[in-house]
Amino acid sequence: MEKRQYNIIAETGIHARPATLLVQTASKFNSDITLEYQDKSVNLKSIMGVMSLGVGQSAAVTITADGDDEKQAIDAISESMKAEGLTE
Repeated sequence: MEKRQYNIIAETGIHARPATLLVQTASKFNSDITLEYQDKSVNLKSIMGVMSLGVGQSAAVTITADGDDEKQAIDAISESMKAEGLTE
């Protein structure tokens, strides 16, 4: 299991466009990938789940991947988050 924590720096948090890109990135992998925020956990492959969390600026989130390609999944998601300006 791979697990990483992130601090969201984007002013708008994880809104529709970056959420869509994160879901698309996560969906490329076979691993189970979850996004945790304020004691809630959702499937990162579900746009409705991600949007339902309402992750805003300065939020601390944890992404966990569990499966045969978990390391690659976490690395790809980290790159997507940096490319979107969500985290440093």
